[in-house]
Parts: sequence; C-alpha cells; structure tokens
Amino acid sequence: METNITKQLAEIPPVHRDFLLTSVEKLKNDNRILGVAIGGSFISGHVDEYSDLDLVVVVAPEEYQKVLDERKRIAKSIGPLLEAFTAEHVGEPRLLVCLYGPPLIHVDLKFVSMDDAGKRVENPVVIWERDAILTKNNFQDEATYPVLDIEWIEERFWVWVHYLAAKIGRGELFEIIDGLGFIRSRVLGPMILTKVGARPQGVRKIEECGDTYVDKLQKTVPAYDKSGCISALDATIELYRELRKELRQGVKEVSSKVEFEAVNYFKEIEKIGIPQSP
Repeated sequence: METNITKQLAEIPPVHRDFLLTSVEKLKNDNRILGVAIGGSFISGHVDEYSDLDLVVVVAPEEYQKVLDERKRIAKSIGPLLEAFTAEHVGEPRLLVCLYGPPLIHVDLKFVSMDDAGKRVENPVVIWERDAILTKNNFQDEATYPVLDIEWIEERFWVWVHYLAAKIGRGELFEIIDGLGFIRSRVLGPMILTKVGARPQGVRKIEECGDTYVDKLQKTVPAYDKSGCISALDATIELYRELRKELRQGVKEVSSKVEFEAVNYFKEIEKIGIPQSP
C-alpha cells in the first residue's frame, strides 16, 4: 500500500484497521477481483469507533455476475460474518450490508464491475489494485453526487402536507410521526446540507455542518399527542418555506394553488382536532 494510505490507516480505530487489512489480503486471493477501495468517512478522515466501513470491490466485467452470485460466500470468507443482506431497501442491489464480530463492525461491500467503476457519487481511496488498473482507468474520473432538485421537492411537498394533515384529522399519530421523519430525511435535511455546502444526504451529520438550523429542525420532531403533531407540521412548513426562499436565491416567492389549498386544509384540521379513542 502507498505511504499516504498507510498513514491514513494508522489513524483509524484498531478494530477498523485490522478488519480492513485482513479482508483486503483475503480478497487479493480471488483473481476475479481487480481492486478494493474505501469511501464514506474514510475519505474525510473522520473514522471513529462508531463508523462503518464502505468498501468498493471492483470485479472483472466477464466475472461480475458470478461474483454477485457468490457475494455472501465472499463476505463470509473475509471475516466473522454474523449476518448479511442486499440493499434493495436503499435502491442499491449491488451492495451487501454486513455485520461482523465480535467485536461488532458494520461493513458495506459494494460489488461493481470495472466497466461501471467510473459511475459513482464519491471518490473512494484505492486500498489495493492489480497492476494499477483502477488508477489508470475509471478511478481517475471525477465523481458526481446528485444535486438537490428543488422543483422535484416542490411538486410533492404540499401533497405530503395534505396527507399528514389528513392523518392528524384521523388521529393516526404514528403515521404522522413517521411521515414527518420522511420529510426531514428527504426534504429538510438535504435542503439544509445544500445551503451550507455539504452533500445533500438525508440528515447525515447535520448537527455538525448544519448546526445553525438544528433548533428549527428540532421543532419538526413531534411528541406523541395532537398538539405536538400539529406544532411539528407547522414548523416543517415554516422551515421548508425559509429554505426554499434561500435556495432559490431571491426569486420572488409566489404561493401556488396547491400550496394555498394544502395549508388551508391543515388550518381546518387544526380546528377539528383528533378523535378520542373509545
């Protein structure tokens, strides 16, 4: 491994370093695997005892499907695997989510074909490669993370507001709490992170880089009661409007018909209240 990689490895927790070194040595024995890189918090130098490891396993194109079929066996061969499953739940079936231990360590193994290695959202650090094949080819390309699409959000936000207001009217508090969490993760968090110049990835580390908005974001977390859900939805609307205005960089705000109707519906629901359980 290169000297700078060795230095980076020396700075991460021993459990992470030992697993990484051991697993890479074992992956080298599979001739179908062309290289291993690491992304996530390792790139920024912020790996701590609570971090997971995000490994990219690059495979020869002609062997890719066979390797995919053997993912769990490969994962089991590199460490004390407790459980593993593919990540369709986040839209990434190439990813194998693994828990190893003891000591417990979360490891994401993303298996990619060399042909697709240039299509990525971050620039992982190459830990090992055969004959510098990653460095010479796709891993020189600049990664592109999807930018926030404010108009995509605007088309959906007020429909979601109406949906949650209706749940308040019906008294489905857990549904409301779940829905507000979804909006924090898919709308407010990414908008805040975009505003502060960070990657718009849910609410990841928002306490650190989006700290000026934390108090306002906290108000969108409801208590399990009528007033708490109403206040949280109110705070969600207020924060969304504020961020929308800031991210549109001074474009004159004009309420759409759907915004007007959804907010009015919510106000009416506030007056009706939640039906009491018998």
